[in-house]
Amino acid sequence: MPGTAGILFAAETEEVEGWRLLVPAGYDILWSSVVLIVIGVVFYKLVLPKFQAVLDERTEKIEGGLAKAASAQQEAAAAKAEYEQQLQDARAEAARIREDARSEAGQIVAEAREKATAEAARIAETAQRQIEAERQQAAVSLRADVGSLATELASKIVGESLEDEARRSRVVERFLDDLDAQTTATAGKGN
Repeated sequence: MPGTAGILFAAETEEVEGWRLLVPAGYDILWSSVVLIVIGVVFYKLVLPKFQAVLDERTEKIEGGLAKAASAQQEAAAAKAEYEQQLQDARAEAARIREDARSEAGQIVAEAREKATAEAARIAETAQRQIEAERQQAAVSLRADVGSLATELASKIVGESLEDEARRSRVVERFLDDLDAQTTATAGKGN
């Protein structure tokens, strides 16, 4: 077997030069290609579908999340618009209530003034009536007092009794009429 060992030794010691140094032997290329094809087929049949399923699932989750985010954003925008509308309505209502309150306050003040004016007029009228009644009562009382004094004085001056009621009334009336005429004449000259 010295020949076989010599061939092996000769193959091992054969020096490779040039471009052949970079290119592997044909059997290495063949077996490497077979292993690569087997690994590729296994990867394509077993591993790649699992990766694809995981990627599809992630894609669906992401798309679902984006859809939920978009719908949540639309709901938030709708809620914001509704809130702003309610806020605007509340502001308008508050302005209307303030205006109503001002109007009502003005009306209450006007009614209070009107009532106060009416009450003052009523009080003034009542006071005027009372003054007029007291003046008439004083005039009647004064007439009676003046009449009795005048009758008494006239009786003393005339020397005759004026006890007769009709005579006494005529004398008192004439005296009071003269007194009123003098007062009116004096008041007319003062103006």
